[in-house]
Order: sequence, then C-alpha cells, then structure tokens
Amino acid sequence: MSNSPDLDDGLGEPVGAALARWRRSKQISGQALGERIGMSQATISRLESGATSADPAVVRRVAEALDLPADEVDRLVGLAERPNERLIDWQSILPGLADRQHLVGRLESSARDTRTFQVAVVPGLLQTSEYARAVLTAVRMELGDAQIADSALAVAEAVTARLQRAQALDEPDRQFHFLITEDVLGHQVCRPVDMIAQIARLREVAAYPNVSLRIIPQDVEWPIAPMHGFVLMDDRSVFVDLFNTSVLSRGRRIAGHYRRVFDALDAIATSDIEPFLADFEKRYIRRMSGAHT
Repeated sequence: MSNSPDLDDGLGEPVGAALARWRRSKQISGQALGERIGMSQATISRLESGATSADPAVVRRVAEALDLPADEVDRLVGLAERPNERLIDWQSILPGLADRQHLVGRLESSARDTRTFQVAVVPGLLQTSEYARAVLTAVRMELGDAQIADSALAVAEAVTARLQRAQALDEPDRQFHFLITEDVLGHQVCRPVDMIAQIARLREVAAYPNVSLRIIPQDVEWPIAPMHGFVLMDDRSVFVDLFNTSVLSRGRRIAGHYRRVFDALDAIATSDIEPFLADFEKRYIRRMSGAHT
C-alpha cells in the first residue's frame, strides 16, 4: 500500500500530478526541487503538468529527491514505464537541420548510456566540423527542400548544434558505445585532408575512459544484415536518420529489439581499431599527395 498523501491509492492519477502532490505535501518549491537534481523549475513544472512525458529515470530521480518511501518510488516509476510497454510507432522529427540536432541533443542529455551503430558515416557525436558540414550540406543540396534547409546558414547552424552535442562526451558519468563498419572510414565524404582530421578525432575520442569505439571488419560474416544505422539511448528510445528526416521511437519493445541487434553486431566487431585508422589515414595521405602533383 502506498503512503501517498491526500489520495487513497493514486489509481488513475498521472505520475506528474502525483509528484506535484508529494512536493506540495513536503512544502518544497519547484525551484528547490530542481536545484536538488540539477533541473530547472520550468522542467519540473512541465513534468508535473504532463507537458513533458514522464521518463522513468527522471521520475525516479525526482521521487528519491523528495525522499519518498521505496514502495512509492517504485509505484511512480511503474506508472511512468507503463505507457512505454506498448509498441509505439515511429514518429517523424522536425525537418529543419538545426532543429533535428537540438532535439537529438535534448534526448541525449537525459541518457546515461548511449549506443550508436553506423554503417555509412561517422556517428554525429564523433564528427569534426568539416566532416559534419560535408554530411549536412549533402542533405541540403541533394534534396533541395526548403523545409529541410534552404541556405548555407542553416547548415552552419546545424554544424554548430552537432558540435555542441559532442560536449556530452566530456561527462565522465555517461557511457558511449560506438560501433561502425570499416566501410565508414572508406567513404570519402569530404576532402582527404578533412578525412585525415576526422580519423585523428576518432583516435582521440577512442581514448576517453567513458567511450568505446569498435569497428566491424569488411571480411566478417554478418549475423544480421546492416540495414541502417541507429542511436539507442538507455534502452528506451531509438533514433534513426533518414535522408529527408529523422524518426524516433520511445517504445521499449522496439528499443529492446535494437539492443539485441546492437549486441549481435558488437560481437563481430573489434576494439583493436588502430590498424584500421592507420591504414585509411595512409590512403588519404596518398590521395592528398596525388592531388598536389
């Protein structure tokens, strides 16, 4: 039986409303609560009002910050998890290049464990500015869709937002697992000199204690066909980039499926990445030298 105040058992009550009720009963302001867990008062307000979906991990943080009984913490987390047990359809994301980067950044900011698989390009969090510019410019030029990006300024804003996202790699309490194919290194999406800089960036980030970077060699047998890349955040949401948009699923069943896919692909990858990086680095040096002759 829950010790929830001013309510019999909380049945049918939204989790945000329950948290608000608890907070008021303990005479704690939204600002004070936010300061306890590193959130703004506005974020607390959106959670309590239901304007923001109740993420189970956030609900647990808030409930524990309110010093609620263990059974009540579990009850509230269960309420938050219940909608995610359903198979939720993929949702299309805003088309603007910069908007997409900001949205992904917000999703990533609440994730403690992020797994990324890419079959074609370097993962966004690992991209240098020139590599990111080449990738995002290609989207703008090939599609010619004003809703996606209609100017070089839009690309510049998206590149800036993508680099800001990469600052998350410096947070030691967050874990990042990157899985790429060997082909990713061979896809020359920018000038050889920029590809060399990108390889150097991969080498640098791979040394971070909270980052794992593994490569799937070309000569292995795949247990699952590499249909597309994806980003899996805390085994609760999946993000996939397409040419003209990005799609997101918050369904736990879908996330569970993608976790199994990631684990299967990770099993054929190697953490001995330096031979691959050095080989492609030499290739681009040769191409750069040939361009100068």
